[in-house]
Amino acid sequence: MCNILQVRWTIIPTTAPQPWLVCSGCGGLNAFQCSNKIRLNANGRKLDAWLIYECTTCDKTWNRSIFERRSVRDIDPATLEALQSNDPNWIQAAAFNLEALKRKSQRIDEFADVEVTKEVVGDALGWTDLGIEFSVPFPVSTRLDRLLASELAFSRSQLLNRLKNGLIHTNSDSSALLRRRVRDGCRVILDLSDLENRGMVGHWAAVAKISA
Repeated sequence: MCNILQVRWTIIPTTAPQPWLVCSGCGGLNAFQCSNKIRLNANGRKLDAWLIYECTTCDKTWNRSIFERRSVRDIDPATLEALQSNDPNWIQAAAFNLEALKRKSQRIDEFADVEVTKEVVGDALGWTDLGIEFSVPFPVSTRLDRLLASELAFSRSQLLNRLKNGLIHTNSDSSALLRRRVRDGCRVILDLSDLENRGMVGHWAAVAKISA
């Protein structure tokens, strides 16, 4: 369609999930935060790797196992290099791996704070529709309606009304998509032909960040 301003939003959570564990220092359950540090232990040709977490109240640590007694020959060279260098990108991916964390803790705190990076991927003179595609490399707890409202200066009730009136379309058949977490690959098209401040909304969608 030639009347769409196409943008891509990359959504990066800023605070990693925090599992709740029994802390030997506090004497009870407490939240643990990722320290962004890897611990390695070599035993001959076998290697153990842990991601270190710290209690949010005291200085006790928890070593979250990445693998144990793994033969060095069986470890992907890129992974081994990332572990040895405390690669921040590798650690971030591990820290936001919710499925792995759920195997270690029954309670996990998630946080809605995110950074939103925007880029224009397709422009059209005199556009009337705004198309947003979402790149979400790590799981986020932020709902789609909250994100759109904060970044485009709409209220959530306005977004809901526009959805009901057929002015918002998504690549999902679910009418509840706006109330769900924003996910990688999600696409939204907003018909803004009725708005006098359409140009300002387009500016916010493409450049300025209202909040995170």
